[in-house]
Amino acid sequence: MAKISRSPWILHYDGSSCNGCDIETLACLTPVYDAERFGVINTGDPRHADILLITGGINTQNKPIVEQLYSQMPKPKVVVAIGICACNGGVFKDCYNIIGGVDKVLPVDIYVPGCAARPEAIIDGIVKAVALFQEKHDKYEAEKKEGLQ
Repeated sequence: MAKISRSPWILHYDGSSCNGCDIETLACLTPVYDAERFGVINTGDPRHADILLITGGINTQNKPIVEQLYSQMPKPKVVVAIGICACNGGVFKDCYNIIGGVDKVLPVDIYVPGCAARPEAIIDGIVKAVALFQEKHDKYEAEKKEGLQ
């Protein structure tokens, strides 16, 4: 299949976290680590996003927001859970309002563990997300041609 003709756009959302993983994720988007050199562009609009980066666990207040962001993203889409809180709830998993990791609400494609996740690990997750997005894009386009979508 053909290579996607544009850079995938990423959307970052912070769930219930201590902000350690957010700081590291944002560091990946600065010139120091420059995640954009791997072919992604940061966006704040879910309607433009192809890859959703989520840090922190899901609680009862942000669950509908996360679901809404995911539903607004066009198909195909990739979800990356960054940090142990996004993977399984982390140190906050026994709190009264924490539902758990992102996979309790959305289908997660790639897990990046760590507390806080290292920028190198986050960039590795982004690179894997770009490759997975390419695969999903190829499959989606093939299904569209066959009339399955």
